[in-house]
Amino acid sequence: MKSIKAIVTVVGKDQVGIIAGVCNLLAGEKINVLDISQTIMEGYFTMMMVVDVAECTTPFSALTALLRAFGEERGLVIRIQREDIFDAMHKI
Repeated sequence: MKSIKAIVTVVGKDQVGIIAGVCNLLAGEKINVLDISQTIMEGYFTMMMVVDVAECTTPFSALTALLRAFGEERGLVIRIQREDIFDAMHKI
């Protein structure tokens, strides 16, 4: 099956379990993490992930809401964008 990529970003105050929580949620939706970069800057956690949503059966709008709600419960901002939209928004 062909991969369908999306970009997940996570930002918020650093706390235990952010990566595990986000990855568990994604795994539960059959979303594979292809690449991940995370850092902590002055107490703020930032993470960017490239994921494959090809196997996910949840509609993208519902997935967006699920990630947003998960983040809000933990004081984080979590967003997901399709790769083509992300690329178009960040072209010079």
